[in-house]
Amino acid sequence: MNYRHAYHAGNAADCVKHALLVLLVRAMTAKPKPLFVLDTHAGIGSYDLTGVEANKTGEWRCGIGRLRDDPPAALADFVALSGPADQYPGSPSLIRRLLRPQDRLALCELHPDDAATLKHRFGRDPQVQVHRRDGYEALTALLPPAERRALVLIDPPFERVDEFATLAAALQAATLKFPAGVFASWYPVKSRAPVRGFFADLAARHVADVITCEVLFRAPLDPARLNGCGLLIINPPYGFEAAARPVLAALSTALSEPDGAASLTRLADE
Repeated sequence: MNYRHAYHAGNAADCVKHALLVLLVRAMTAKPKPLFVLDTHAGIGSYDLTGVEANKTGEWRCGIGRLRDDPPAALADFVALSGPADQYPGSPSLIRRLLRPQDRLALCELHPDDAATLKHRFGRDPQVQVHRRDGYEALTALLPPAERRALVLIDPPFERVDEFATLAAALQAATLKFPAGVFASWYPVKSRAPVRGFFADLAARHVADVITCEVLFRAPLDPARLNGCGLLIINPPYGFEAAARPVLAALSTALSEPDGAASLTRLADE
């Protein structure tokens, strides 16, 4: 309830998450059938990079600030969608820009002030529903959708010490409720041990068809720092893996220190 993304909007981790999110939505809207998108931890939808919060940390300067002047070809689509220089879109705004008339978006946000901002921003949009509710609870409450095709973005703040365990249990429950859904879960990399434990937990729960896309900004040796991040994807759409590799390479080149790296790994087969 205390996490406010305005301090971190547009940072390197946001760029990794959102560049891959654009690829996912593009892949899923390539088919003509309607698509339902669920964003479980939506935030406020758009952020002012000239505001007090953004300038207090300045994190965006090492993220989207590095990409906008001369974006690599693999990131041109994402950067074009990211809007004007003084703004940064959250995942709700990015997703909404990519939806077609037949698609639908549900946004969940638990923080009362942020939920109110989200409602003000999207409340009159007939293709968007805003819910002030726990995002994990929404996974089973809102699935399966009437469209029978869904992309679910799960982006918790990772303030809780048991967030990885909570996320693994939520993914298991959601995939049992809606096996055909595409689930994308962001996670931080501070040190390798918690991430390895998360992967092992998912394997023990027999979650199938899993890949992970990671960018390390530096070697993950200091667990007090955010040294990288990943997007774990269940049921990745056709063509996504091939499209993601040059995007990951471009992100690593632009955002990582010399000892950084990018990878795409299959964790579980279909």
